[in-house]
Amino acid sequence: MKIYKIGQVLKTGISVVIVLLLLPYLATVFINGDKIKRIEKDEFQFVKVSSSSGVETKVEEIPWDTYFIGILAKQIPQTYEKEAIKAQAVILRTKLYKELDRKEHTVFQESFFSLEELEKKWGLEHYEEYYKKYFDAMKETENKVLMYEEDYAEVPFHQSSAGKTRNGKEVLENGTYDYLTSVECKEDKKDKDWEQVSDLEYQTVQEKCRDFIAAVDQKKVKEKLKFEDIQILEYDSAGYVKTMKIKDTICSGEQFRKALSLPSGCMSLEDYKGKLRIHTKGNGHGLGMSQFTANQMAKAGEGYEDILQYFFVGATLSNGEEINFKLE
Repeated sequence: MKIYKIGQVLKTGISVVIVLLLLPYLATVFINGDKIKRIEKDEFQFVKVSSSSGVETKVEEIPWDTYFIGILAKQIPQTYEKEAIKAQAVILRTKLYKELDRKEHTVFQESFFSLEELEKKWGLEHYEEYYKKYFDAMKETENKVLMYEEDYAEVPFHQSSAGKTRNGKEVLENGTYDYLTSVECKEDKKDKDWEQVSDLEYQTVQEKCRDFIAAVDQKKVKEKLKFEDIQILEYDSAGYVKTMKIKDTICSGEQFRKALSLPSGCMSLEDYKGKLRIHTKGNGHGLGMSQFTANQMAKAGEGYEDILQYFFVGATLSNGEEINFKLE
């Protein structure tokens, strides 16, 4: 009888210890059930990511879904329609799978939001809702990539165009870009800050463009820049600046846009009270998918496949499952 009671006490004691040990895990599963299952499912899918902090550069192993969603959340707003986000997910996967496919040991450089940064960005109130939206967009397009003639398509994107997207053949050198045609995006004019005006000191323009001006003529670098020194030489068919002249330097509209951090390369110039006034239309380089129009299409009931076909004419949705196996 005593032996029986001792055995019962031992069993009870062991049970209590096990429950106490498992309590933190059970509480975590109760609170974050979906995320725990997701991490367990993809626990062997990691990617190497390079990050820099000051002078130090380190390579970390990041779960694939954490990295993917962290980039996706940087690229397209959480307020956009799900089908638009799914189209963006295919664009992102195409780029990442292309890197995985062409490098033996891929170390990704693309910056991303960590889970902690997303929680801070969205707040606890919306974190689960928004995370699930991106996660579902990733899973519902799983392994889908855009291909053209048995190769990965170039898949640029931008916030909004100047009214229509640019033709890839007019902008990009080297390669076949038949699928990057110019398409109408009339709704883009409704995007916030679609039309902007920037007033810049000529000295500021000169300093910011110094790298590619200096590369041509060192002697004239110190000469003060005037309005007459800046000319737009050529526009493309979508209204974006193709080539410019700054003093004796020929540069592209994109070089000028990036150097001055302008919202768009669709621009016109004027001298205004001794400053360079730049009028711009649209947000971004204007190539590929306009996210604003993609969202408007999604609101009208278009699926992500239709959206991608509209912007990348002739490119095909393919299954990149074999590349998925390269994930560690």
